[in-house]
Amino acid sequence: MLQLIKNNNPFTVIILLILTFLLKLGVLLHPHVPLDLPGYFLYNLLLTLLNTVLHGSAAAYTVLGVVMVFLQALYISRIAAVHKLFNRPTYIPAFVYLLLTSLFPNWNYFNETLVINWCILAGIDVLLGFSQTNQPRKRIFNAGFFLCLAALFQFSVTAYLVLLIIGIFMLRPFNLGEWVVALMGYFTPVYFFAGILFLADKLSLFPAWVHIGASIPVHIVAPFYFTILLLGLLTLSVCGLYAMQLQLPKSSIYIRRNWAAILIYCIISIVIAIGTDRIVQSAWLIIVPSLCFVISMGLLLEKNKGFSNFILYFSLVLVVLCQLTIN
Repeated sequence: MLQLIKNNNPFTVIILLILTFLLKLGVLLHPHVPLDLPGYFLYNLLLTLLNTVLHGSAAAYTVLGVVMVFLQALYISRIAAVHKLFNRPTYIPAFVYLLLTSLFPNWNYFNETLVINWCILAGIDVLLGFSQTNQPRKRIFNAGFFLCLAALFQFSVTAYLVLLIIGIFMLRPFNLGEWVVALMGYFTPVYFFAGILFLADKLSLFPAWVHIGASIPVHIVAPFYFTILLLGLLTLSVCGLYAMQLQLPKSSIYIRRNWAAILIYCIISIVIAIGTDRIVQSAWLIIVPSLCFVISMGLLLEKNKGFSNFILYFSLVLVVLCQLTIN
């Protein structure tokens, strides 16, 4: 099975599409309509626009959410291939993303974090190309723009500004002009956002954007499920990190720096998830893309087939157990 997913051809996309339908079947059979989130002005506006097209259909929103998960999975694999994070192009990151998003049903319904992840992935895609580009200022501006665009949906995501700063520091030689361009790119969406609110006479909504919360559960409703999920993700992450420290010494300096940026991306994502309001039930979905890159490294460890097969079957068993215990 693993060999089918490793292949980089159009038929693998069909296999992933079938896998998506099987893994998300429970979600598709129990559709939900996304609800407005108090204080999240931009996301609520997006829901209002979508309601004019989807007419509040729970099935339509759920299908849209699942399609977004599938397309994000393919985009993650594209990022890995373009920036040569692995030895060869592969759909393993997409496969891992589909598995991890199946661990918690709410991650597959249309939600704010799914929208945010599009912006973050676009920013990461641009950021990983800082090392080798003929237009560094253009890429730096775009990276800042995408990361800030995500922050407009959720204030805690402004923490990715740290990732932008560290990315420029690690991947570019010092150039004061590039740092200025980074800040210009980052604050441009805020400028236009505030300007639109001013023109619409809704500038009073802007202070409501600046807020953080805490998404760590005080009372665990399903302790057995929570224990399985936590131990499973920790095990997969440790396996991925172990494979990474075996593979990276053989890689170029540019690849190693990109992986360092991804690890920082993962750490900041955890901090953001912790600092998100509890009303955002999909808050922890924000860490999944970065985990996909790390865990995929273990599945692509060529010299130890037993190790990669263990990760594959362990992840499949983890998905089954989580889906059984959450219901």
